[in-house]
Amino acid sequence: MRTPIRTLALTALMSTTLMTSVSAVAEGDLTIRPERLPDLVLGSEQSDYSMSQARYELETGQAYKLKVESTGRKEYAMQAPEFFSSIYLRKIEAGGMEIKAVALNELEFEQEGEAEIYFVPVKPGEYKFFMNGLEHKGMEGVFSVR
Repeated sequence: MRTPIRTLALTALMSTTLMTSVSAVAEGDLTIRPERLPDLVLGSEQSDYSMSQARYELETGQAYKLKVESTGRKEYAMQAPEFFSSIYLRKIEAGGMEIKAVALNELEFEQEGEAEIYFVPVKPGEYKFFMNGLEHKGMEGVFSVR
């Protein structure tokens, strides 16, 4: 079966138009100038099981940096499996070094410390985050991505 030239030309034109509109939306480096999110502080003077934030509102395509800080009152292991698999992870800064990785499974704090995560959300949704084993103490929250 032969495809008429007019159909091929129309297909090529539609593909070019689609590519142009897609590239117009995603021009430039999406990872520069990240928006600083409110710090996520784990534990406080009032409670070893407190979290300074339980909800983050994010947008796809926007670069963010999130500082997660442990007061060292307990061991905290932050997990957000679905969220971590739906972001572009640019880097993690912790302990005076920069860690470049393609994926993140968990941030574990055995004592006082902090880590900054630089990322771009790429998939909308509601994503739970929690301190592994401490959810029953209220140590859980949500990343809401539009």
